[in-house]
Amino acid sequence: MQVFGLLGNPVEHSLSPPMHEAAYDELGLDARYVTFEPDRDAAATAVESAATLGIAGLNVTIPFKQDVLDAVEPDDVARRVGAVNTIDFSGGTPTGHNTDVAGVERSFAHHDVPIDGRDAVVVGAGGAGRAVAFALADAGASVHVANRTVERAESLAADVPGATAGGLDTLNRIADAELLVNATSVGMEPDDDQTPVPADHLHGDLAVLDAVYAPIETRLRREAAQAGATTIDGAWMLLFQGVEAFERWTGRDAPVEAMNEALRAELG
Repeated sequence: MQVFGLLGNPVEHSLSPPMHEAAYDELGLDARYVTFEPDRDAAATAVESAATLGIAGLNVTIPFKQDVLDAVEPDDVARRVGAVNTIDFSGGTPTGHNTDVAGVERSFAHHDVPIDGRDAVVVGAGGAGRAVAFALADAGASVHVANRTVERAESLAADVPGATAGGLDTLNRIADAELLVNATSVGMEPDDDQTPVPADHLHGDLAVLDAVYAPIETRLRREAAQAGATTIDGAWMLLFQGVEAFERWTGRDAPVEAMNEALRAELG
């Protein structure tokens, strides 16, 4: 039996186990997906222990995505993003990958939204914002990062080829953009029903990906749909980063439909 898992703290509410277990069941793989919750200062030790135990692969979530960089051999994407969310132990030396980047690209592709040659605005310059900005730039988009703290946006833009940056007062650039990604947590609290983007910036030539997946129906997506925009919920990004990890670990095409059904069943 192969054992895969998730490294994080906390991990009790993770949606990765049911998603990956559904994939194993669908393909009849002798595999299981478990969770590991080490102390917050024990990321490197946890990776070493997983290798010793013969774990085949790990997903990595908060707060360890940066901490494990020194415990693995990161690929080019993970090195540039500065974060690892997937570790593969199959080659002996643990290799680190960032499948959040592929999750962004595959989310747009699944909805038949091209990226190459498009103008994109990314709201947020944290960990998710970094993955999104690199994903869009690598796929050929012109990227503008808007963030509450301008210095953080400028720092990210300096790392992403051709990117520009500004504060939230530059969100008016959405009027001329074709892609918009909310990479902040704004909208995650359903009682607040907040949005990071004023509704009057939204328009019908826009494709909007909201990285928030709980709730699925955010105010941003609701107002974008009212403006005639194509909207993509954050569960697609979560799904496709998991699909990418599964395919790296197993060398098999992931059963996307089965994984999506399991994920959305958990989300209700």
